[in-house]
Amino acid sequence: KMSVPDYMQCAEDHQTLLVVVQPIGIVPEESFFRIYKRISAVSQVNVRDSQRVLYIRYRHHYPPENNEWGDFQTHRKVVGLITITDCASAKDWPQTFEKFHLQKEMYGSTLYDSRLFVFGLQGEIADQPRTDVAFYPSYEECETVEKRIEDFIESLFIVLESKRLDRATDKSGDKIPLLCVPFEKKDFVGLDTDSRHYKKRCQGRMRKHVGDLCLQAGMLQDSLVHYHMAVELLRSVNDFLWLGAALEGLCSASVIYHYPGGTGGKVGSRRAQGGSLSAEAGNRHRPGAQEVLIDPGALTSNGINADTSAEIGRAKNCLSPEDIIDKYKEAISYYGKYKNAGVIELEACVKAVRVLAIQKRSMEASELLQNAVYINLRQLSEEEKIQRYSILSELYERIGFHRKSAFFKRIAAMQCAAPSIPEPGWRACYKLLLETLPGYSLSLDPKDFSKGTHRGWAAVQMRLLHELVYASRRMGNPALCVRHLSFLLQTMLDFLSDQEKKDVTQSLESYTAKCPGTMEFITLPDGLKLPPVPFTKLPIVRSVKLLNLPTSLRPHKMKSLLGQNVSTKSPFIYSPIIAHSRGEERSKKIDFQWVQGDVCEVQLMVYNPMPFELRVENMGLLTAGVEFESLPAALSLPAESGLYPVTLVGVPQTTGQITVNGYHTSVFGVFSDCLLDNLPGVKTSGCTVEVIPALPRLQISTSLPRSAHTLQPSSGDEITTNVSVQLYNGETQQLIIKLENIGTEPLETLEVTSKIVNTKEKLYGDFLSWKLEDILSQFPLKPGKIATFTVNIKVKLDFSCQENLLQDLSDDGISVTGLPLSSPFRQVVKPRVETKPINPQESSKVGDFSHVK
Repeated sequence: KMSVPDYMQCAEDHQTLLVVVQPIGIVPEESFFRIYKRISAVSQVNVRDSQRVLYIRYRHHYPPENNEWGDFQTHRKVVGLITITDCASAKDWPQTFEKFHLQKEMYGSTLYDSRLFVFGLQGEIADQPRTDVAFYPSYEECETVEKRIEDFIESLFIVLESKRLDRATDKSGDKIPLLCVPFEKKDFVGLDTDSRHYKKRCQGRMRKHVGDLCLQAGMLQDSLVHYHMAVELLRSVNDFLWLGAALEGLCSASVIYHYPGGTGGKVGSRRAQGGSLSAEAGNRHRPGAQEVLIDPGALTSNGINADTSAEIGRAKNCLSPEDIIDKYKEAISYYGKYKNAGVIELEACVKAVRVLAIQKRSMEASELLQNAVYINLRQLSEEEKIQRYSILSELYERIGFHRKSAFFKRIAAMQCAAPSIPEPGWRACYKLLLETLPGYSLSLDPKDFSKGTHRGWAAVQMRLLHELVYASRRMGNPALCVRHLSFLLQTMLDFLSDQEKKDVTQSLESYTAKCPGTMEFITLPDGLKLPPVPFTKLPIVRSVKLLNLPTSLRPHKMKSLLGQNVSTKSPFIYSPIIAHSRGEERSKKIDFQWVQGDVCEVQLMVYNPMPFELRVENMGLLTAGVEFESLPAALSLPAESGLYPVTLVGVPQTTGQITVNGYHTSVFGVFSDCLLDNLPGVKTSGCTVEVIPALPRLQISTSLPRSAHTLQPSSGDEITTNVSVQLYNGETQQLIIKLENIGTEPLETLEVTSKIVNTKEKLYGDFLSWKLEDILSQFPLKPGKIATFTVNIKVKLDFSCQENLLQDLSDDGISVTGLPLSSPFRQVVKPRVETKPINPQESSKVGDFSHVK
């Protein structure tokens, strides 16, 4: 019983000669595979003096029991053996040569020829010319390896050709031997060898065998004729196992004819060197092309001569693409009758699927693969199971069944860590699991999940991510566990139940206790890079708003209250091109300014999607453009809280344009940088604001008591305070005003002006008077210093016309207005046209002043 299936088999392998390359004694693995790679590169050789091409299939391991099926299908027969050995001294040579002979005996019944490559031996022995042994000083100095292999393949061809001619020639009177597979031998003991039935069976099997030899010898047309004859003979005696083999041979030859690029999906065309097959394929498509005549010696047995064979043209014998699959299915059904032919049946299924994949007949291919899954072989080792499921996965991928492919690859991954394996291969398991991700519409880049539409089955994806976490843990890589768990929590949050959310976050916290989550890329051994996973959903941010400074700290653009206003008008030029782009800029433009060194605020509206209290240990702003000191905050958001305002603060250290482009958090031990560009559905009224240089700050206090009511509403531009005083007509009183510099910049100028509001009568003389000389001598006013000046209030009214003026005066009072203190050096800051404030009520002013009413 053949025990080891070759899952890489494809139809064109039927035309190859099998050569085994093996080491003898102790050969360094790296050296062996370096030579093996060079040997296996010689995979096709043009036969001299003919258009035929020989194809070689190399294996460095081949079970001897599979070799016993060589008569059944000749491509399974080891016809060449190449051995590689180290031999340092002449005294070791006899023993080395003896080992070579023992190795030959293992495949002795089928070998056509063999070679021994000896590395390291020099001297008398190495100088003797030999055909079967090649001596090389070292693994580096062996230029002639490829030439030796070509000579070796020619010697194989000579033996193959003699066997083909010998078997195909009619030897009158000679009995044709009955070819058998190993398990049949006991069934034919005592059979009548003279019966017509027996003879037909012998003829049919031999004819099929000659077809195999012709195919290997590069004679495609001959092989088709022999296979057709074998099918008729074997069908007439119900020899189903060999009938299946003849049908499969017919399919293989037809596939080689129709698909010269091969069906194995190997890199590069198998027929790059051309040769008879490509020439024949070319002739087939040119109308009126000459047929290549068959070698008459090949077809004289059983009365078929060259003339009749020329009539049976290749076009007639070659199956159509549709017939190939029908015949494959028929062959597979015959193999299925024999439990000992499970490997043959399985391999035939795989070959047919590869052909169907090229024909893009995915549903039929999937049915055949389903059949292959259930073919019963002996108890497979874990390694063989992994190989089997991996190949099934690859074949499903080839026919476009991506999810089915991922399913089998995942089974292969689980098999790598099966309980029965003494040392589970968690690295192999992890690598295979990663390969299943595309089949389940899963990538490990969180950006692919930020577009809003979820692809694939979330339940399966979560299971797969859990398996990646488990495999990472068993590999001893906590950083990888944290990354995969973070990804699971971030991307699958909408699909997790309340209990699962709790479980995942508990696991995450236990892992981050050993290895905190970072925003670094993680590079895997095979070069794959895992991107960071920012927690943009913990908490979810719905809006970002930059806040103006408190009224008392707002900068005001300085203008002279004594009438020395500077015009800021500019010419207006319309351009439809610029207007469109400026619209976007304007939507991002903020009509207030921040001040260097003052605490600035940004308000986020957030909510907690978790069914438990969410603690954000470290939340602060991410900015660009200006040096900025962020002052992190710690939050505790109630379970499933609605929108919740959070204010983040910081201090700009330099001047210029500052952009708030995101925020950073630390949740469950994972540090995240969340950029606003990556957040869907976040409302913002602009994130870029101008930071102006640090300004003076002034605090004003007066000697009079505060007024109980406001004399007039503030325009919003000014900071006001109201004081009241009652005077008799003609009476005078002093108002002492204290000016304190509470900022860090010196106050350099002082302007004072007054106006009278709500008067109903003409005033005589100056109502208010002051002298600035004394106070101006104290300027510039240094930080922390206080200056005072006195305002004299004198009342002089005419009461002759209005009786109720007193009543009106007691209602309205009289306003005294103190004027701004500001630095003339700030006047250089002029508003640009495009930065004009949107709201005229809040026109920007540089300087800091106060009104006293």
